[in-house]
Amino acid sequence: MLLSEIASRLGLPLQGRDMEISGVNTLADATGSELTFLANPKYAPQLETTRAGAVIISPGQTRDSLSCLVSANPYLDFARSVQLFAKKQGSFSGISPLAVVHEEATVEPGADIAPLVYIGRGSKIETGVRIFSGSYVGEDCVIGENSTIYPNCSLMAGTIVGKRVILHAGTVLGSDGFGFAQAASGMTKFPQIGRTVIEDDVEIGANTTIDRAALGETRVGQGTKIDNLVQLGHNVRVGRNCIIVSQVGIAGSTSLGDGVILAGQVGVAGHIHLGDGCRIGAKSGVGKDVPPGTDLSGIPVMPHGTFLRASSIIPKLPEMKRRLSKLEKELAALREELANKG
Repeated sequence: MLLSEIASRLGLPLQGRDMEISGVNTLADATGSELTFLANPKYAPQLETTRAGAVIISPGQTRDSLSCLVSANPYLDFARSVQLFAKKQGSFSGISPLAVVHEEATVEPGADIAPLVYIGRGSKIETGVRIFSGSYVGEDCVIGENSTIYPNCSLMAGTIVGKRVILHAGTVLGSDGFGFAQAASGMTKFPQIGRTVIEDDVEIGANTTIDRAALGETRVGQGTKIDNLVQLGHNVRVGRNCIIVSQVGIAGSTSLGDGVILAGQVGVAGHIHLGDGCRIGAKSGVGKDVPPGTDLSGIPVMPHGTFLRASSIIPKLPEMKRRLSKLEKELAALREELANKG
């Protein structure tokens, strides 16, 4: 499409000549018919060598040699431009005759069900939903309008999925929570009879698992984005617009407020609360409540600034130990000398 059309759709001013844009790419790899962007100043020198036809760029960084779309947030607007060129995955439409849809399930017109999908009794699939091959939808599930279920996802009985949700391949919703009671004869399973609820506009990464509640519900709030390989235990409640990065594990009955960010490999203990807007650094271990707006890191967690100072000391510890041992020997020698002198 023409660059001027892209500018119009994004609501951005165009500086320089108009041209036909065939796609999007990075500053380093873009060709003369592709659109790119500059958001990180680290890559500013590449503006002098890029072969891109046009660039989305901040005010004050434009180049006369480049056609520019001027943006206050180049990364966001480039993401919007990529949406204009992104190709839709999956070539199937309608309900495949190779899908198994229970006679008491409801699939609204406009939903697309690929071959080898199973939809159980009492489930409802709203219009605009796309379910890819190999996915299992158990009894009494609901999948809201325009949601996408990629291959090999499993929605166990009673799972509720809102509108415009994206479940990437291998996601499991509503599997049993890890609940057992100790008895003299061994471990007795606590039946997990609650459900899992995913609100509107949530995206869940590949091979993430979200357990059903023991009683009540496990819930993920509107707009939250969850990366690959995340585990949410039973009765966990995640607020709105949270970001949960890969390999995070949250134990049962813990709650997160709105806008919480958990970096990669964070571990969160059960039965605690993380307040609105708190941020937890990568590989941290959280074992107690966190006040709203707090930045923490480390195992166990501590204020992020304290963690940075402590981290800078750790490489110096061997040398500090050597010096301390030397000082201890010198102090012992001085004490002995003083004792000998009476």
